[in-house]
Amino acid sequence: MASQAEMDDPLSNLRLAVTSNSTPILAITANPIGPGDTTDNIAQATHISFNIDAHHKTFDITAPTRFKAGETPITLRSIYFAWLNKDASLTDYIAAVTDLNEELPSGAGGSVQNLSFAQKIELIAWLSGETETSESIAPLDGAGAAAAAADSAAIASGKGGVPVAKNGAGATVGGQKMVDARLLQIYDGERNMGDHNTVLRGTKPTDFSQYRAIAKTFLRYAPAAPTPAHPHPSPLISNLQKKPNRRLEPIILLSPSASSLLRMSNVKSFLDTGVFIPPNATDTSSANLLHLNRTLPSIDPSRPMRFILVDSTQNFKPPYWARVVAIFTTGQTWQFKSYKYPNPVELFSHYPGIHVGWQGEDPPENVQAWGRGVLSVKVDKWQGTAQGRWRDREVVETIWGKIEEGMRRGGWGRDGPAMAGQVSGR
Repeated sequence: MASQAEMDDPLSNLRLAVTSNSTPILAITANPIGPGDTTDNIAQATHISFNIDAHHKTFDITAPTRFKAGETPITLRSIYFAWLNKDASLTDYIAAVTDLNEELPSGAGGSVQNLSFAQKIELIAWLSGETETSESIAPLDGAGAAAAAADSAAIASGKGGVPVAKNGAGATVGGQKMVDARLLQIYDGERNMGDHNTVLRGTKPTDFSQYRAIAKTFLRYAPAAPTPAHPHPSPLISNLQKKPNRRLEPIILLSPSASSLLRMSNVKSFLDTGVFIPPNATDTSSANLLHLNRTLPSIDPSRPMRFILVDSTQNFKPPYWARVVAIFTTGQTWQFKSYKYPNPVELFSHYPGIHVGWQGEDPPENVQAWGRGVLSVKVDKWQGTAQGRWRDREVVETIWGKIEEGMRRGGWGRDGPAMAGQVSGR
């Protein structure tokens, strides 16, 4: 049963509605009583009403929630809109957020906040009940949990009060129920047991989310267990032998430098179609994450692999580095300050590096000094048109050959890397 704090919390109400398959009602008034007070358009709604069993609660749609992006609380409208678009790709989701912000009437509560790829995945997992905690969600008041844990600890240590008889065996003295002497003898002979609060948490609530994240990493990449001697394997071994439902998507890191010839606005067309177009000649309002499909014959000739292209590691988590298969660079070392290996020589001993420059110009001294860990390729200078750029395809195939070779040496197979180690760049 949900606590009173959860009943008064908009984020908890939304999670309860999702897990109980109860669709929230968008309203145009704080007290919706009829069909005329509701709407199907989230841009026109001013409130969200939750009707779950006998519980009825209405919240302002612009109310801040416990889910935060950095130090900024995300509004209820933004959270609900992210849930409605849970199955949309990041590009479609960003476009939908832009359209909704344009549709919002003046004074309707400001713009909808755009969640990053990692934040959206984390939020959806929590709302759907797949995870119980989230690093981005501030906890509710823990007084109730702490009291429950303290009571459980007292019972386990034998210091807690004795339960009162439910069948009338006890007497009432001074307004308090007293226990029959015979029951006291029975309770004295019992062995006091603790519950999961006392076993796992002691006398105060403890957040185990960081340990669960570490455990998931090992369970996800653990090698297949050997075949047991007995015909019926234990559940743990069976779970370890199961393959992930989705194969991991390789990650390509781009340079965030404004001097880079390949940026988020033109990299997909270059690596996909084999034609180079300068970044300033394309739409500069590009997304912060792109997807690209490419068949790698030596890894999986039957189906293309889906690559993720990003130019920032701001939302990177430690397991993501095992999926990085290429790093584009301009030779500027400040790019690597937030990377797993800030030293370029060490970085490109683990990951293939790629530098793209102009035909007829020498690569930067840094790139030359980093040796064969960085592939340096050159494209013809832009003449104002994409026609006649047949050499671009040859450059693109060279780049993909470098990436495929690094993935093969790093143990990549049909379903992802062989283990959580780094992909070798040599």
